[in-house]
Amino acid sequence: MPLSTLCLHCGMCCDGTLFTHVPLQPPEAEVLRERGLTLATREDGGAVLPQRCAALDGRCCTAYAERPEACRRYRCQLLNALADGEVSLEEAKGVVDAAHARVEAVARAFPTSRVGDATAMRRAREAALASSTEVFSSEAREVLTQAEAFLDRHFRGRFRRSG
Repeated sequence: MPLSTLCLHCGMCCDGTLFTHVPLQPPEAEVLRERGLTLATREDGGAVLPQRCAALDGRCCTAYAERPEACRRYRCQLLNALADGEVSLEEAKGVVDAAHARVEAVARAFPTSRVGDATAMRRAREAALASSTEVFSSEAREVLTQAEAFLDRHFRGRFRRSG
């Protein structure tokens, strides 16, 4: 129960904050297309589920029973720490709140109008890469760098097979 509570409090693995897409096997792609989700095609012809996931409603997955294997397997570092008893649910929720605050700070530092319609973190990454045409303050770059380091430390990294 605490694990699902944490996931419903977070949602960053599905909202585009951590990842740009989820790789799909052909049968998974077909199921998601039948649900009406928009998929993208890789150069090799395979399908991916772009993030922000179209099945995400707030922080809840509306395709949970049919979610792709990559989604089933993913467990962020914070979820693993909670499962292993290294942090309490309240401590973990505090880390999630801090992460959301950092993402909001990135959104303020890299305004939406500068680079297309995507998640705050993606917009900021794209803007930072396009720095030859747009100049951002060292403070804005530092906000992005600190947010990425925080996300790396608490959310990305360890993948564990569940079950």
